[in-house]
Amino acid sequence: MKVKGLMSFHPHCCTPEATLRDAAQMMCDCDCGALPVVEYGDRERPVGIITDRDIACRAVAKGKDPVKTTVGDCMSKHLSTINQEASIEDCCNSMERLKIRRMLVVNDKGQLCGIVSQADVAQMLKLVD
Repeated sequence: MKVKGLMSFHPHCCTPEATLRDAAQMMCDCDCGALPVVEYGDRERPVGIITDRDIACRAVAKGKDPVKTTVGDCMSKHLSTINQEASIEDCCNSMERLKIRRMLVVNDKGQLCGIVSQADVAQMLKLVD
């Protein structure tokens, strides 16, 4: 099975210029714990990811104002992506090796097209049993 058969398509995203408050509100509205951070323009290229933990540890715990602090100030910039045509096994191996809970999925042009989470993998394994 390929990654595109498991991923969540078109995840909600934000830009580096968004405030942490806006990102946190979007996470609440979308019931998710992470948002890919993308550049808008001709292409949606992932440039980072912001998680609820990033907001808590890199902003709130340090007394930063979530209305004035941007996603770009707190996002994880060391980004791991996988092509939508890769195997799920390769994706899981990469997630384990990199110790990440979510993998951003890109197409051949490097544009964000989905996300694979540990929960997605667990659901798939539950269906296989």
